[in-house]
Amino acid sequence: MQFSERRNTTRWIIIMTSFVIVSLILWNTYSFFQIFKSEERVKMKNWALAQKKINTDDLNADLELPFAIIENPTIPIILSINDSITSTINIDDDIVKDKRKLKNYLEKLKLQNSPIVMEISKGKSQYLYYGDSSMLNKLKYYPIALLLIIFLFGTVVYNFYRSTKMATQNKLWAGMAKETAHQIGTPLSSLIGWLEIMKADNVDETTVSEIEKDINRLQTITDRFSKIGSEPILEPKNIIEETEQSFEYLKSRFSKQVIFSFKAPEQPILVSLNSALHSWTIENLVKNAIDAMKGRGTLSIEIFEENNLVKILVSDSGKGIPKKQFKRVFEPGFTTKKRGWGLGLSLTKRIVEEYHKGKIRVLHSEIDKGTTLQVSFKKDIKKTPQK
Repeated sequence: MQFSERRNTTRWIIIMTSFVIVSLILWNTYSFFQIFKSEERVKMKNWALAQKKINTDDLNADLELPFAIIENPTIPIILSINDSITSTINIDDDIVKDKRKLKNYLEKLKLQNSPIVMEISKGKSQYLYYGDSSMLNKLKYYPIALLLIIFLFGTVVYNFYRSTKMATQNKLWAGMAKETAHQIGTPLSSLIGWLEIMKADNVDETTVSEIEKDINRLQTITDRFSKIGSEPILEPKNIIEETEQSFEYLKSRFSKQVIFSFKAPEQPILVSLNSALHSWTIENLVKNAIDAMKGRGTLSIEIFEENNLVKILVSDSGKGIPKKQFKRVFEPGFTTKKRGWGLGLSLTKRIVEEYHKGKIRVLHSEIDKGTTLQVSFKKDIKKTPQK
């Protein structure tokens, strides 16, 4: 508890320190901007005085300094008398040639800086309008670039922190799953022993057979949990047989109000599979379909080949999925049920795509009519019998 509180305090100190540093940088940038802007105004006032001196002094006067001052390579200038533009400096020819563009540009300069009044003669003045220099414009957008860089850096740090946290959680869940498998192993061994005693005592064969199926199922579940967090071993398996075994087991244990159907080619199709994880995939898809139908309806599984792929379609007559949720249903924690963790389809997606390098998606769905999920695997072409 103390470690958690200390970590939160450290996090807030880092956040506040970063905020203070950013604020200081932005304040200094604003201060520099105002200083440069003031300096440019002084320069433009000197420029106006130099221009006035050139216009009013005798031709024989020493005008070297005024001419040096009016050399202005960066600041755009418009001179006007009584709203009539007399000359332009450092403005693109395209703007100068178009009166409308030039007038709009003049309005833009008026917004940037207040004009400098140059008295030409008694009762007659010339107005000097000027814009910000290229350096000042760059400085103006510097805070935006800085904030963008900070935002991107913060996003990277957040994603790194989130990924690290998720990796830690995944390790925790994997450890809990393996511990669960280990804990189940002890009573399971005892049940196997009791089963042998029941066989020796000639207990009804049907009862023994069903109990044996359930014990085998528990062994399969234990095997599944023990594989979480580990790289599964994939072997060439007949996907039709593997899928049908899981389907038949589930079919015998659900309500008779659900009509089951299974359709597949007669010829074996070999796919690199882990049997325990594949049966988990089928179980999750079937249970999800039955939940969507609220325990009553039609559920079908169809397997077919398409080029070098084998596809499994799981269809139900349930409540359907809105199109905007087609991808969200595979996100961890997403569920439309009042009870449930929302892990079934996300776990299925991980088994299919990460462990078996396949694909799973919502192929089709209509509200109150049903949903079809499609799972695709690459065939093991080298070992699959050719037709």
